[in-house]
Amino acid sequence: MTELSLTVSRLIAAPPERVFAAWLDPKMLLKFMTSGEGVSVAHAETDPRIGGRYAITMKVEDREIPHGGTYLEITPHSRLGFTWESPHAAEGSTISIDFTPQDGGTFVTLTQLRFKSEDSRDGHARGWTSILNALQTTLA
Repeated sequence: MTELSLTVSRLIAAPPERVFAAWLDPKMLLKFMTSGEGVSVAHAETDPRIGGRYAITMKVEDREIPHGGTYLEITPHSRLGFTWESPHAAEGSTISIDFTPQDGGTFVTLTQLRFKSEDSRDGHARGWTSILNALQTTLA
């Protein structure tokens, strides 16, 4: 099951520079890393450099869910790559995000590799879709 992957994408009505920067700015992460109804972000921090770490604490009711990882690739305005450490992800899970200019906005393609199960993959697909929708709302 760990070889499962997912890809979600969305057109964001903002330039690539702005969309890319949002993923590295802790203040922006607080606003859009909401993976579903009733989810908020209690804490976010980033060290945006290759080998730097990030930490995001999502909150559901009174429960905090830690997420974190290490930046593997930072190509300004076009691509991010990082590990994804979460209670719901398989060990060695990675994320890549491509930012492609399109029609006055940015086409964002997020790919995640390695899941514990198909249910975990499907849950992440719903979560990432919600996050991309929240990103659009945040940058509007």
